[in-house]
Amino acid sequence: MNFNPELCRNESEVESKLIVQYLLPQLGYTPETWHQEIAVGSIRLDFLAFAAQVVPFVLDDNSPLSVVMEAKHPNQNLNRHTGRLKRYLTSLNVEYGLLTNGKELRIYQKVQDDIQLIFTCSGREISSKIDEIKTLIGRDSLKEKPTRIGNIQIDSTENQIPISGKSPANPSIEVTNGQGDSINSQPLSTDLLKEKRQHTVKTIAIYHNKGGVGKTTTVVNLAAAIRKKGKKVLIVDLDSQANTTFAAGLAKFDDEELDEVKDCNVRHLLQSEEFYPINEVAKKSQYSNPEIDVLPSHITLMQYETELNQQDSSKIMLLQKLKAVESQYDVVIIDTPPSLNLYARIALITADYLIIPSDLKPFANQGLVNVKDFVKTINGYRKFLNKPPIEILGVLPCKISTNSRFGQYTLPKRLEVIPKRYDLKVMESVIYEREELAKCTERMQIVGNIEIPDPISVLDFKPDSLSAKEFELLAKEVLQEIGLTA
Repeated sequence: MNFNPELCRNESEVESKLIVQYLLPQLGYTPETWHQEIAVGSIRLDFLAFAAQVVPFVLDDNSPLSVVMEAKHPNQNLNRHTGRLKRYLTSLNVEYGLLTNGKELRIYQKVQDDIQLIFTCSGREISSKIDEIKTLIGRDSLKEKPTRIGNIQIDSTENQIPISGKSPANPSIEVTNGQGDSINSQPLSTDLLKEKRQHTVKTIAIYHNKGGVGKTTTVVNLAAAIRKKGKKVLIVDLDSQANTTFAAGLAKFDDEELDEVKDCNVRHLLQSEEFYPINEVAKKSQYSNPEIDVLPSHITLMQYETELNQQDSSKIMLLQKLKAVESQYDVVIIDTPPSLNLYARIALITADYLIIPSDLKPFANQGLVNVKDFVKTINGYRKFLNKPPIEILGVLPCKISTNSRFGQYTLPKRLEVIPKRYDLKVMESVIYEREELAKCTERMQIVGNIEIPDPISVLDFKPDSLSAKEFELLAKEVLQEIGLTA
């Protein structure tokens, strides 16, 4: 059986066609001995292969796991990923790491606190050199070596009868400290000897290409309402106007020289693959209680759009970096620019769901045609990434007049237009334009002789107000729609 690198057109195909269909079987790894998309602490691995799948776990510092395999897009330069692979191997004490983009394959070996390249070949040479690769990282070559996750070692023989006499399909895994002292004991399937990545985080983009329709108001107050229901929330501001960053209280300065956001914001995250992970860029915001994590934007973001457009990886950088922290959040909410630019594309490529806030006025309604066409284009790109189409939760009536005649006669007609003319669902919740929504974001704080912004969510500003109730109902509707308990 030969491998053809031309079959790999994206990262997903490098994973499926090279690693899953070719390499793992050729190297002797059966399905129960390799695992895809797993989490070990804060680290996310594409593939982890075991020479032996055994129990019990024993804490010990001597023997590493078998091999980590990382797949990259064919257009990615592997040199950009060696630093991350080094961190994986050294921090988890894994002896071998395989790095490939389909066009090239490299094998590294951990040497103390560093890694050393011990094998490389082109994608076209993989089939002819498979025996050499087998000698280095084939299952039979590594089978005699005990395996471990971090400092958790698996040091029994492969077919050992599990302790407590339970069947191999559901053994009791005992964790000890190396001297035989039991730390804990729990039932665990042999298929779960690693921690699988759980796809529970839900990512929502708030987007309309018409400005002034209430996107920022929706983002910060919906996030606060969801947070108050016990969910862990991350806000991502992808609008260079940085209105959400201001509304979340992260611009607490009166002079641009005191700007603490300019040196570490979402732009840096999108530019760098190796640096600026979400945990470093995100800032705690106290505009809501409990507080919420926010990836801030900055006015300088607009200056870097051309540069980022030329960097292919920028379109999926947020998506990739969110994978590393997905266990930390239940919901991610992305604010977007009112345009069809790169940052809007990144938001819709990354998100699972889309909410379209609209004041339902004629220009906003006409803009829905652009939104639908834009979503169609993005869905084509998502298909290339093996991501399903973005799910549109609906048009959210926002900044709606509280005038009684408007509500009685005009609003129903405007609501009817959306599904009939634009074939879009209208959400049940309605956010009306009220005084408290403006006042809560305009709050100021006096520090010495300086007045600085001190915004707060409407749910904290006036928790019993109609606006607060509207966002509570919106949060409930959204959580139900995305499959999370409200």
